[in-house]
Amino acid sequence: MPLPPPAPHDKSVLETFPNPHAEQEYEIHFECPEFTCMCPRTGQPDFATIHIRYVPGRLCVELKSLKLYLWSFRNVGAFHEKVTNDIAQDLFTLLQPRRLEVVGAFRVRGGITTTVTVRLAG
Repeated sequence: MPLPPPAPHDKSVLETFPNPHAEQEYEIHFECPEFTCMCPRTGQPDFATIHIRYVPGRLCVELKSLKLYLWSFRNVGAFHEKVTNDIAQDLFTLLQPRRLEVVGAFRVRGGITTTVTVRLAG
């Protein structure tokens, strides 16, 4: 049975678990190649690969919840800059990592590709 779609930009679906090695500094990298959102001007879909890198503090993000969270942008009309910053800020607020980087590598639209990089440190 398919999952019901989350509400648009639904950060409430994000879940965490305790960092099993909080005493140690290490980096986690996720690549999400099937990210979609909507162009706020045309309503056309925008496709991107979202890269998330972070050095966890006390908490790590649970993968299924991250997938559902990213899925919640599917029908959100927002510019690439806003979407990438929203993802970074939501994860930073939730996880309070030592460092976080989110890169939105958006596919070509009108002959131009866009890459937005957000870096936050705790």
